[in-house]
Amino acid sequence: MKNALRLLIPLLALAAVGAWIWQNQQQVSAGDTLKLYGNIDMREVQLAINASDRIVTMLAQEGDQVHKGQLLAEVDGQRLQALADGADARVEAQQALLDRMLAGSRPEDIRKAQAELAATEAQAMDAQRTSLRLRKLSKKDMVSRERADNATTVATAARERVKAATQLLQLVVQGPRQEDIDTARAQLKAEQAQLALAQHNLHQASLYAPIDGIIRNRILEPGDMATPQQPVYTLAITDPMWVRAYLSETDLGRVSSGMQAEVESDSFPGKRYRAWVGYISPSAEFTPQSVQTEEIRSHLVYQVRVQVCNPDGELRLGMPVTVLLSLKQPRHESNTPCNQVADAGQR
Repeated sequence: MKNALRLLIPLLALAAVGAWIWQNQQQVSAGDTLKLYGNIDMREVQLAINASDRIVTMLAQEGDQVHKGQLLAEVDGQRLQALADGADARVEAQQALLDRMLAGSRPEDIRKAQAELAATEAQAMDAQRTSLRLRKLSKKDMVSRERADNATTVATAARERVKAATQLLQLVVQGPRQEDIDTARAQLKAEQAQLALAQHNLHQASLYAPIDGIIRNRILEPGDMATPQQPVYTLAITDPMWVRAYLSETDLGRVSSGMQAEVESDSFPGKRYRAWVGYISPSAEFTPQSVQTEEIRSHLVYQVRVQVCNPDGELRLGMPVTVLLSLKQPRHESNTPCNQVADAGQR
């Protein structure tokens, strides 16, 4: 028994020394690189057609990769097209009216007004001569006084018609009033605004992809009634994707926004994806049950979002990944988009 104890004591000491050495090595390794465990996440957009009409075309299927500006769906736009055509016709009519007012009176209109003035002047002179002659005869009792008075009235009316014709000629020569031109110009702007609105509504009858992404859900089909409140597709934004991970309180001081990182996935062993820390939550929370950590789950943690480049589309929503953060790098802000720098982190 004593011999066994003598042999056991050195073995225990040797094991303790070995454990101490292994622990130190692990601490050194942990001090250089921090591992975080999380899942791939991405933002989603509910795409709806900003028009109330029946869908006639659906051009994307679930899983399709779409690009910004790509046509995805259309509704029946005949009613909106008719409204746009009517607004366009009103703009043309108002523009023609304004052009006519700006051009002023035509030479034919001026000559017509001059001729009318000359005719009224001739009639006025004839009425004046008749009035004078009858007045002289009335004094000699050769015509009645009533007839002479009537001739005087006719001559007076003729002179007034001359004044009116003269003013009409002046108006024709001067052209439209500036106030009328301003009114016509303002009306033209109003019609142009209505045309722009009608064209905008017509454009809204078509649904275009607002950003690059992948169609996750195709909610409606041709024949369904579309409204601005009813989504047609669910679009997953794939650039950039990000990892939802959690930092313990002890590691919070070692990580800063902008730190470069690498991401590993069990689906592609040995391959790493370039990434960087994009966001660290300012408030603590309890560790979610779905998160894999090496610490006690009841500890408070801080959510961190690590943006990751996914040029080949290999990372998928919900995929569990490991984030590797080198703690030797200088602390600086860096959030270079994936499409501006080659994915040097892939190996």
